Amino acid sequence: MTLFDNVIHASTRAAVPYGQGRARGLGADVLGVHGVEMDNLVALGLPVVPGLTVPIGSGTGLENRETASTAIDLLEKLAVRGIWPDVRTERRPMLMHLRCSAPVAVSALPPAISAIGLSSRNIDALVEVIGRERDIYDSWAANLRFVAEGALEIDTDDLDDLDDDHPDSRARVPALLELIEKSTGAPFPTDPAEQLGLAAKAMLARWASPRGQRARNALSLPGDLGIALHVRALRLGSWDESGYGSAISRDLESGKYAPHGVFHLGVRRADPNPGPGAPLTHTPGGVQILDQIFATLEPHLRAVAEVEFEVRDRQLALLSAGALEHPGPRAVTNLAVDLATGRSIGRDDAVRMLEPDLMQDLLHAQLTLSGREHLLAHGLPASPGAATGEIALSSERALRLAAEGKNVILVASETSPADVPALLAATAVITSNGGLASHAAVVARGAGRPAVCGATTLRIDLGAATVTSDGITLSEGDTVSVNGRTGDVYAGAVPIRPAEPSPELEVLLGWADEIRQLGVRTNADNAEDAATAFRLGAEGIGLCRTEHQFLGDQLPLVQRLVLAENEAEEIEAIAALTAAQQSDFTDLLRVVGDRPITVRLLDAPLHEFLPSDGHYRDDAQAERAAATHESNPMLGLRGVRFAMVQTRLYPAQAEALFRAWVTVNAEGLTPALEVMIPLVSLPGELTEAIAQVHRAAETVAADTGVTVPYLVGSMIETPRAALLAAPLAAEAQFLSFGTNDLTQLTYGFSRDDVEKTMLAHYLEHGLLTDSPFAVLDRDGVGALVSLASDSARSVRPDVKLGVCGEHGGDPDSISFLSSVGLHYVSCSPRRVPVARLAAAHAALEAE
Repeated sequence: MTLFDNVIHASTRAAVPYGQGRARGLGADVLGVHGVEMDNLVALGLPVVPGLTVPIGSGTGLENRETASTAIDLLEKLAVRGIWPDVRTERRPMLMHLRCSAPVAVSALPPAISAIGLSSRNIDALVEVIGRERDIYDSWAANLRFVAEGALEIDTDDLDDLDDDHPDSRARVPALLELIEKSTGAPFPTDPAEQLGLAAKAMLARWASPRGQRARNALSLPGDLGIALHVRALRLGSWDESGYGSAISRDLESGKYAPHGVFHLGVRRADPNPGPGAPLTHTPGGVQILDQIFATLEPHLRAVAEVEFEVRDRQLALLSAGALEHPGPRAVTNLAVDLATGRSIGRDDAVRMLEPDLMQDLLHAQLTLSGREHLLAHGLPASPGAATGEIALSSERALRLAAEGKNVILVASETSPADVPALLAATAVITSNGGLASHAAVVARGAGRPAVCGATTLRIDLGAATVTSDGITLSEGDTVSVNGRTGDVYAGAVPIRPAEPSPELEVLLGWADEIRQLGVRTNADNAEDAATAFRLGAEGIGLCRTEHQFLGDQLPLVQRLVLAENEAEEIEAIAALTAAQQSDFTDLLRVVGDRPITVRLLDAPLHEFLPSDGHYRDDAQAERAAATHESNPMLGLRGVRFAMVQTRLYPAQAEALFRAWVTVNAEGLTPALEVMIPLVSLPGELTEAIAQVHRAAETVAADTGVTVPYLVGSMIETPRAALLAAPLAAEAQFLSFGTNDLTQLTYGFSRDDVEKTMLAHYLEHGLLTDSPFAVLDRDGVGALVSLASDSARSVRPDVKLGVCGEHGGDPDSISFLSSVGLHYVSCSPRRVPVARLAAAHAALEAE
């Protein structure tokens, strides 16, 4: 056995070299997530920095000098470098870097400690090797401060005073050494093993402190959760050929494969902040190796890859590598298509990679630039999208302005978890510090908010409530515009234009369409909305709300009908209504083409049709309006109930629809008509309403000689209709669940009032986990949908079943609706791509 083997054998009882844990079957419960990560990199054949993992629960062993010395001996052998004592003759020196990791990913770990092994006996020689002294003194000062506070129990106030008195690290280091000796009665050790022991003690103390305990409590982690310690070689070399950096594999704005990041010359350090750095092209030896690394990592991780690396003697080695947290759906989409096209994964796996909840981020708006904008600042494009709003320099102000309905841009030096509510309320965020992996960037990407981070020219004056950059000063409340795609921030408002789906998204959605079993339609009442939905992949219209066609200029047409004084006025009003609807239907059906369209006959409470200003033609009309007053209009004379009282209404609407179909059919189009009767509770209501529709069809056939093909069905909006689905299906050829009203009536919640009165309280106290109007209630409303579907199929096996509430665009709801066996969902036009992808995910989940 060689000396090297002897050292490894002795050391690995307390420490595991990177790459050996995997062979021993050790996981994150022993090595921590970073130890497993480094083992995986070694297994992939990627270059990694030499390092050791001290297993969870064994960190205190480094406080023993003999154990620490053995670990250092092994590290020196692995790195083929030395710390001590021949640094003047050894031109390939090293120091040590200590970091930690838990058995699960944790965001509140103690900071890393760099430059372990420095002392007054080797500093001059190391400075000579490096060629510059500022960085190494900065690291040394940070090391001493952390150890003094965590391991030597020196008063924090004394350390703060010392920092204030010595802003330059070259003066601060001697002062810290003097304070340590004065406070402890012994000089700070020059022995690297003793220094490593103190660093380990400080790191473990920080994790065990009340501060660390609060962090674990906030993350719902066990109070006794341990950490592994990772001792890595900090290899030193000349300034011009050495440094460290970070990179990600893709451009987050475009999603294209394009490694980019930053590089810093000099000694790797954890504190203070190293600054914005230089482009990767400044990396000594070039960045070709990064291309090879990312080409290996992306298929392995099935994610956008993020790496930290160091360069020594023009050789690159990884410090860490993993999946970038919340890279944004555009990057994920491009990656999924690239991996599937390259046959690294199958199309099913590619579809799985993009979460439906994030789909809307692919449709983010963009600024429309003219070239005359005033650029306020430029930072890192941390989260794509565009926004314009008022500056808020605090979370409190951002929340207040957002509550007032204003668009607000949160501007801060950096953010923390306490700022998350404000980040979610804001339309965008700008930070002067931080990078692509900063808190603000991660949260903004996850929430789909535009973000610009690391805008280092911004100067925020909280006292004066101003933001200054490049000679421009803006006050809190002034307007700025954010381009999260480019990292640009402009003073003033810049016009915004909607985004278009990327070609890669269209490819991925095409694959999703091949997988999904659930049809996707849209809720559209006019030709413009229908055209938008069809462009986004809708297969038809699942809900045309005819009452929406009478809003605006055509509102008086319905008012004339509701307030008609006699039969003659009523007939005249019906004629005008029919003519207007026939024109609207004709325009809509031309856009529908040969697709299906479900037309819901009038379903709105009467108060929506009365004059909003309370002005009537005469006292008699005012009296008739007063007579229509209802205490609860949503449960009053609406939907089929109004048609039972005003028997000319539904035949008139159906006749207008059928005549419009005859017109477009003569032009070569064949829309598949489905006429839907709303708010049914009694089978008799449905029978009579269907008869009215049939009579209208017969009238049109007699007048035109054309028999219009159509289906007629019922909307299931009341719990009674759901319970009586079988007798309804005996009459109806299709059933469509109106889950908005069905939710309202099942819960007894007013959907117009509950969210502003009690829903927030219920969510805050855990009585509800989601708004039932946003995510379908599976236990109550879902049970009714499932029961009704089974009952309807028992009577009419070929009955067509769909959902036309906004739940049809919610991914979680779609997952449930697909499992019930519905034929389609229908949602608002902009949510169609979300529904297409969610339906594919639902099919994959069912496999």
